[in-house]
Amino acid sequence: MIIKRAEISHLEKIMDMYDSCVAGMIKKNIDQWDETYPNKEVIKEDVKRKTYFIATIDQEIIGGINIDQEQDPTYLTINWEDKTASFLVVHRLAVKEEFWNKKIGKKLMRFAEDLVVEQKLKSIRLDTYSNNPQAINFYKKLGYKQLGTINLKPNKKHYYCFEKLLI
Repeated sequence: MIIKRAEISHLEKIMDMYDSCVAGMIKKNIDQWDETYPNKEVIKEDVKRKTYFIATIDQEIIGGINIDQEQDPTYLTINWEDKTASFLVVHRLAVKEEFWNKKIGKKLMRFAEDLVVEQKLKSIRLDTYSNNPQAINFYKKLGYKQLGTINLKPNKKHYYCFEKLLI
């Protein structure tokens, strides 16, 4: 598996990967994402900003992650352990359904953690939907600490914020 920065030419295949992931989530009654989000415009902006990375096997895009320092304003209500601005934020981590349970998500998160260390930052922040028990357990197993809840979208349940200190 190769993890590399996405390019605009990857956009259609990235969206195919999200379609697969969302379909799998819906089968498990996880309503975090749908046909409106993540959408092509959001991912296109991530790619343009050079903050979106893809996981590939034999040129097939099987996963993706956005890693930047952008945090939703609701993050300011969380009592983060890292009180500095030395963090990266993970957004839109996804894996094609047929590759679930093959450690692709874990490798993408390790990649994000390595970026924090390389950039001499201190932590990673992220949020996940409270109705996504697989994601909640996934982040906890990777050593992320659940610190609070936020409301990101109308007509959705709340989201849990997680943080992992790396330095």
